[in-house]
Amino acid sequence: MKAMCEKVIPSSNCSWRYCLYQLNEIPFNWHYHPEYEICLTLNSQGVCHIGDYIASFGDYDLVLLGPELPHTWQSKPNSDGSIQKVHVAQIPALWLEQQLRLNRELDSLRSLLYEAKCGLKFDIQVAKEAEALFIQMGDANPLERYVLLFNLLNLMASNTYQTLSSMEFNFSNQQDPAKDKFDRVINFIYENYTEHLSADILAEQAHMSTNHFHRFFKKRTEKTVTEFINQLRIAKACKLLINSQAPITVISDQCGFNNLSNFNRRFLALKSCTPSQFRARVQHKALI
Repeated sequence: MKAMCEKVIPSSNCSWRYCLYQLNEIPFNWHYHPEYEICLTLNSQGVCHIGDYIASFGDYDLVLLGPELPHTWQSKPNSDGSIQKVHVAQIPALWLEQQLRLNRELDSLRSLLYEAKCGLKFDIQVAKEAEALFIQMGDANPLERYVLLFNLLNLMASNTYQTLSSMEFNFSNQQDPAKDKFDRVINFIYENYTEHLSADILAEQAHMSTNHFHRFFKKRTEKTVTEFINQLRIAKACKLLINSQAPITVISDQCGFNNLSNFNRRFLALKSCTPSQFRARVQHKALI
């Protein structure tokens, strides 16, 4: 069973990614990525696979995974039809390790991160405290999320945990023969995100049929091609709204949107506010 390499895009104006998934069930998706991952699964039960560790999981399943460690959770719909929730924080290894090198205050995390290479599981009480921090992340600004992330890591470092996989995994390109194709597509998107990009164009980069490419891309990013490109464009737009005084119409063009109304609609869907409201909030906080 070969694991696939997954591409992780940081949250807007952040060096890492936080996401809350709300699902009817968790599908099997055996994958890995170069980020550390903190995963809290709620109102769900099934089977988790982490490295060579396979076991059942239940409510308040909190795990810390090291980079390149293959993993997946899998569940069926709840009998009462209730929604299953998964809080996920994915932190680039190079960035996190740089934080440790630059800040002696973080030395207490070194042992935790080293042992995370095999996956670490925490008890329910720690998971409930982690849930409270994750809930705060949902409405937090980037700086508040940064602080909450290190509060979460400190919580985990301050408690006991169970090591899961019996061995480390260090995946190379040879273990996912499609990784080179995937990297080529992602690099092409980053270099051309302001242009018109269709699945047909990207499928040519991967030397695949369009139908095959749709499935290939969704498995590795958890997003459709359109969702992925829009998220990237909106992230670029947020940086321009914060760091420049350019008119919103200009920013819309610079980020590859074909018209202002489309830009406003996409921005509202992803950020729950319009571009002008986003800029006003940032400027207001800067004055406080």
